[in-house]
Amino acid sequence: MRIAEIQGLRALAVLLVIAFHAKFLPGGFIGVDIFYVISGYLITGLLIRELRETGSISLTNFYSRRIKRLLPSTFLVLLSTSVLALIVMPANERETLGRNIVATSLYVSNYLFAWWQNDYQNLGATPSPFIHFWSLAVEEQFYLFWPLLIYLAGSTLKLRRVFRVLALVTLLSFLLSLVATANWPIWSFYTLPTRAWELGLGALVVFFKESEVRYRWLAWPVLLILFLISFLYNEGTPFPGKAALLPTLATAFLIYRISSLPKYLSAIFSSRVSQYIGDISYPLYLWHWPALILPIYILNAPLNVSQRLFCILATFILAGLTHRFIENPFRHMRAPFRKVALVALLATFTSVVIGLGIASSSEQNLKVSGITSSASLKEITRLPEIYADGCQVGKNATASPSCLYGDLHGSRTLVLFGDSHAAQWFPVLNAIALKKSLKLLVLTKSSCPAANVQLPDIGAFRNGPCRAWRENSFARIAKLHPWAVLLSNFDHYRPSGNITDPLGWWKTGVTSTLKRLDNLTQHTILIQDTPWPNRDIPSCLTKRTVNDCVTSRPVASPWMAATSSERVTILDPVNWFCQRKCPAILDGMVVYRDSTHMSVDFSLRLEPLLSIFLANAGIINSS
Repeated sequence: MRIAEIQGLRALAVLLVIAFHAKFLPGGFIGVDIFYVISGYLITGLLIRELRETGSISLTNFYSRRIKRLLPSTFLVLLSTSVLALIVMPANERETLGRNIVATSLYVSNYLFAWWQNDYQNLGATPSPFIHFWSLAVEEQFYLFWPLLIYLAGSTLKLRRVFRVLALVTLLSFLLSLVATANWPIWSFYTLPTRAWELGLGALVVFFKESEVRYRWLAWPVLLILFLISFLYNEGTPFPGKAALLPTLATAFLIYRISSLPKYLSAIFSSRVSQYIGDISYPLYLWHWPALILPIYILNAPLNVSQRLFCILATFILAGLTHRFIENPFRHMRAPFRKVALVALLATFTSVVIGLGIASSSEQNLKVSGITSSASLKEITRLPEIYADGCQVGKNATASPSCLYGDLHGSRTLVLFGDSHAAQWFPVLNAIALKKSLKLLVLTKSSCPAANVQLPDIGAFRNGPCRAWRENSFARIAKLHPWAVLLSNFDHYRPSGNITDPLGWWKTGVTSTLKRLDNLTQHTILIQDTPWPNRDIPSCLTKRTVNDCVTSRPVASPWMAATSSERVTILDPVNWFCQRKCPAILDGMVVYRDSTHMSVDFSLRLEPLLSIFLANAGIINSS
């Protein structure tokens, strides 16, 4: 079913998504929600029309149309991206790459990527070139059960009952979305049960007929709402949940009034440019993400504005060619369902085999000169033991377990307090505590600094559990009155958008924490953040020379300049990592386990230097 204005609406949706991924529009991700409403409307309209005309629904015809419409372009992009990714991505990432290809081929990638993004260790990592397939997986899962639902509910031609069933499913999905977005935001964002209501909303429009064409002008403010929220929403907006109501209801209204849009708006949506972009919207969506991501691996750096624009231009060229030579010919091909299904199974099997083959070719050893310690990537990227012990607590935790290390019979206690950049100091501090007969209490939480600041809710992170955990940690420190508290934070947190003075925001938070600790311990040590290479060092070393992975010496931290205090001793470890520049390998060891945390081996290597510092600060004896 082709409606010119809806093609224009498709064009708007895909342009919003591309602008979002190219970092030009903070809320452009609502384009996916527009797509969902359109898909729900069109698919349900076809099924209801068939039900009315024939009294039943041919599921084989439906699935055959879907396969011919979607699979050829999907397979082409999946295969092409797999080959290019195999060439340009580091060899140690092939296992993950292969797993992503398999999940994408089987249309379950939304669950895989939800799991991936829930892992704190992946924050800041370059996303998979296949991550955009999550939304297609949601749609394919929807296509599996939605026709069956209509078929069963409408088998006796009772369309009123069909409407009630679809309305109930839509309502239940929306309610689940509200709950899940507040409690499990990543799973809510990626999974069908919390997204089905958006497609269902489009489906319900099918049952409403516009009885009288009035108030045509209302379409303009509704369209304006879509544009406004594409600028006002951002990655910190809790989504989908109630925030998704605005774009989905706006889209549903435009579809409901699609035959009576204002003259000029209809002309815009029906223009040749809009129609062409709408026609190629599916391959455009498929190509745009790998076109923006794979060059990052080639350049080993984020893309600048001109590079992103060039990638978008390349996306349009690839999409146009795909639409002309792949999408259209296969879409209109006449073939029995058995043959179509067989080809689909063969393409899926081929993609899965390619994924498994790429995964099996993963290399876990570095082949660069200058490494005298273990060259195993598994060893280099291993986490401090507090992760396995559950003492580096996750995003939803509001308190740490007992987490006592060092000499459990020691007379004095040290406390390690902060986020994962405090946790990276655990190996060396634990070694010192064992030698100096000190207890070591670990109070660390992923992405939650010791500084008493309120961070914006982004992705799986919620400030509420962080704040509760911090208060619980203060209470434990107050009860314990430890000999020393060593705290450290990631230096590059940013406040929410309404904070105009980020340096003052951070200074206030740190001052608040230091004041809380002032009478709770004999010594407070603030460890300045380690240098930030802003690139994954192990991955860099797998595909480049050692010199290519050397980073510039960091400038003095603006945060630390704001936190000087007589109540605290500041440890600046930068000179332990860098001289004129910051090497990736130092004294035969790989310095970082990822793009921001030092490796366990390098942490242990700092024991003599840290011992001298702590002795000079009066925390340990010098003998």
